[in-house]
This record gives sequence, C-alpha cells and structure tokens, in this order.
Amino acid sequence: MTTTGARTTTSYALLGLLAVRDWTTYELAKQVKRSLNWFWPRAERKLYDEPKRLVEQGLATATREQTGRRGRTVYRITPQGRAALAEWLSEPPAPRSIEFEGMVKVFFADAGSPDQLLATLDRMEDEAAGRLAELAAMAATRPIPFPQRAHLSAIGLRLQYEQEKAVLRWARWARKQVTQWDSTTDPGPWDSIRHLDELAGTQRRQ
Repeated sequence: MTTTGARTTTSYALLGLLAVRDWTTYELAKQVKRSLNWFWPRAERKLYDEPKRLVEQGLATATREQTGRRGRTVYRITPQGRAALAEWLSEPPAPRSIEFEGMVKVFFADAGSPDQLLATLDRMEDEAAGRLAELAAMAATRPIPFPQRAHLSAIGLRLQYEQEKAVLRWARWARKQVTQWDSTTDPGPWDSIRHLDELAGTQRRQ
C-alpha cells in the first residue's frame, strides 16, 4: 500500500543511499555516520523511523531476512523511490544553514571571562584538527568505497576539508586576537573598526 506524507531532506538523503545499494538498518547507520553525518547530521537522529516511512509511501521495500539466529531487515529502493529522488534533485536547494554551538558561545563571550572564551577557541581548534585528520584518512582509504561515485566523494570531501581548514585557521587567529584584549567587554587598544573595514574591503575586491 502506498501512502502520501510530507517528505523531508532526510527522506531524500536516505533514498539517495538506497539508490546506491540495498542496506540493512545496521549498514545504513554506519554509512550515514561515514557520509551524511558530515553535512546532514539530523539523518542519524531519524535513521530508525524514516526508512519505515519510505516503505509506507511506496518509495522503498523492507524484506526480513534470517542470518543464522538473527533476523535483519533489508531496505531496497523502488522505481517510485528513484523517480521521487530524481524529481527532488531538480528542485532548488534550501538556503545553507549552520548550527555551531561554539560560535554561540563566542557571540555571547562578553558574559564570561577571557579564559572561558580561550577555552572555547581551543576546543574549536582541536575539533577542527581532528576532523581534518579524519577526512584525510577517508580520502586515503583504498580500495575506494563505491568507486563509481569517487568523483562525487572527491568534490564533497574537498568542501568539508576546506571548511575545517577555515575553522582551524580562524580559531588560531581568534585566539591570538583575544589574548590582546583587556577583557571580553573591553578589548582595550585592539582596533575592531580596522578589522571590520578589512572584511568590507575584501568583499568589495571579490
């Protein structure tokens, strides 16, 4: 039976994975963590409910298989699912959004101490360095997972890598600036206007 319902980006993200191959729930969880989690982490939170909704909508099938004493459910995309995915790819993407708790803490750092702000920046630097190492390891993996999709992995990994490099570079720069401030409420002689003017000038030159 096919039912209709609101489809989300997560719906189509999982359809995209099912278009690559069939997956068990466990395999889907591993692949989401390896790939989608870098740019669509909410897919992991809905991983166990969304495939069932795809089945209800006729976009996927679920087959129960027995492996030894354990059973497993294998999800497979249907022709309707492939058609829905292809149609969605023609739609303009939603505007990019960022959820970054570290930046929320930076934005309101004047409610705390310089040491608290520096600790946040240190954590952001360490996290970016760790993610860069993880991305480099993924890029070096041989044999390449899904070699028929290596071109898409390459351009996607490049964006993730450049973003983490930018965060790392910024965190180090910001730490250097904060150490020159008198406090989080008074930067002292540090010239805020000069830095803002530099940004404005950079944008005008692009």
